[in-house]
Amino acid sequence: MIVTFELEGQKFMALNGGPQFKFTEAISFFVDCETQEEVNYYWEKLCEGGKESQCGWLKDKYGMSWQIVPSILGKLIGDPDPVKSQRVMNAMLKMKKIDIAKLKEAYEQK
Repeated sequence: MIVTFELEGQKFMALNGGPQFKFTEAISFFVDCETQEEVNYYWEKLCEGGKESQCGWLKDKYGMSWQIVPSILGKLIGDPDPVKSQRVMNAMLKMKKIDIAKLKEAYEQK
């Protein structure tokens, strides 16, 4: 009924709550990535047997939701210039796997 496991040094405990409790996007793992290489690595590994979604979200082969997000996304979207932050948001909304270069391109547009 209960399993404990560790991911990247973080301990987790999971409970089999029965058939009335399903995996949903309400619970997801968040992976903060510094580089595009990290984004690509986790995206590729976790999508194996799973399914891509929008805006850096995916479901792994077990149906668990993950958010694979570059750290810079929060900085760019949080820019005090609403025009810049909106351009970044609009660019991200068109993506499945987040592309850092395209986010920066949207941010720097004139």
